[in-house]
Amino acid sequence: MRLAVTLGERNLGLTWPNPSVGCVVVDESGGTPIIIAQGATQPGGRPHAERVALVAAGERARGATLYVSLEPCSHHGKSPPCIDAVIASGIARVVSALEDPDDRVAGLGHTRLREAGIDVSVGCLAPDALRAHRGHITRVTKGRPAITVKLARTTEGFAGSSRGARLMITGEDANARVHLMRAHADAIMVGIGTILADDPLLTVRLPGLEARSPVRVIIDSHLRTPLSSRVVTGAREIPTWIVTTVDAPVEAERALVERGVDVMRVSADAAGHVALSEALRLLGTRGLTRVFCEGGPGLADALAQADLIDDLVLITGRSARGEGDVPALGLALQDKMDELSFMGEDQSGPDLFMFWEKP
Repeated sequence: MRLAVTLGERNLGLTWPNPSVGCVVVDESGGTPIIIAQGATQPGGRPHAERVALVAAGERARGATLYVSLEPCSHHGKSPPCIDAVIASGIARVVSALEDPDDRVAGLGHTRLREAGIDVSVGCLAPDALRAHRGHITRVTKGRPAITVKLARTTEGFAGSSRGARLMITGEDANARVHLMRAHADAIMVGIGTILADDPLLTVRLPGLEARSPVRVIIDSHLRTPLSSRVVTGAREIPTWIVTTVDAPVEAERALVERGVDVMRVSADAAGHVALSEALRLLGTRGLTRVFCEGGPGLADALAQADLIDDLVLITGRSARGEGDVPALGLALQDKMDELSFMGEDQSGPDLFMFWEKP
């Protein structure tokens, strides 16, 4: 099951709106289990992991055990239900980490397998599978993608400078690790402040993984994103979505759309800013399951205030020691951290990564 979960995690960011599932077919008839075949949900969301593994196993699947990180689907979508393939393969036992909360499945897959005479066990390594499938689960239960907030701070606790100079807080090892996190997200999200201050590319620039750059999402309440910004000039190569308010200028929207940007409008909150809860539900309807937020202290604090943070990654870097005056952690985020579970820490070069998640 640990292998199945890991296989699914490899394709996170590539399968939305479908979950990235891992599957392993094992011959347990002898004294030592033998792995026959393995599979993961393929880019674009199909074929599903079970079908990939069962095709690879062929006749050797008969009488074997199938380990899968999420309940096999039992509904007709663009392909037939996976349980039909499992039953037809002659699999004798299915070990499933989780019941799928999608109301089109929700235990029906496990039930139909049992009705076909297949032994079914549920719950193996469930905590690991829950983390791997947090995006899918959040989308089907809350109508929005799961949100991971990443913040970098100096050893003194600052994320930036009020004088406008960008702080290079982290080193090469930490930066590469963040780019790998980007590659496993469906979208990278920032606010307009980050666009105006840094003009970021918001892409994956690890050698060999450039094609895994996710959708770029900008929260821009008044459509101030410059037409000359790199996210706009590259919008025809990498999908770029701007979420704005209903009152934002139509002329600005027209100019952005002409350059390939997808502009979406939602309600404004009391302060005239994008209503974040509505914005994230809209992203959920567009199929996003996992959003990696790199928008800095302001957007992070707004997400915390709206109770929209599922995971927090805080990086303490040494490269900008003694610089900056903008605190990385706002008051709302500090309060919200008391409700999050601390999951651990580790080093990437000289920089410290710390992890929290919503229980």
